[in-house]
Amino acid sequence: MYNNSTMIYPNGMRNTTVDEREMVMPHPVVVEARQIALNQILVTYDQPADLASATNISNYWIRSNMPNPNDIASVGMGEALTRGNTIRADKGMIAAIDNSKMRFVMTFNTNATMGVLYILLPCFVNLEGRSGYTGANWGPFSRNMFIGL
Repeated sequence: MYNNSTMIYPNGMRNTTVDEREMVMPHPVVVEARQIALNQILVTYDQPADLASATNISNYWIRSNMPNPNDIASVGMGEALTRGNTIRADKGMIAAIDNSKMRFVMTFNTNATMGVLYILLPCFVNLEGRSGYTGANWGPFSRNMFIGL
């Protein structure tokens, strides 16, 4: 479960209080991440997202319960999120799938591993028409975990 008081941000700093920017700056939050093919994940946000930030694959991390992930995941369970372990453009891409700016599909060069737990962790995705959001795009009600098919 998401606990804002101990969140680890991509810059590696631990937040000890609720990040005021997240409270003040509106931002889209992941409603659901669902595997729709062996190498694809459907990502749904609660509000229309800025296409430039939402389709920047380096604004996404996928955590897995494998100690040394070598598939769609970019980090293991014990690793902090950093700019160095985002999903790289040579590993996958993300694109809008309709005009809602709320639904996106991530496509990877490799398949997810069957039975592995994955957690989608997007950050820095702005609302449509806005810029400058520097926090996480998931929350306590995000269904951003899935088991590989």
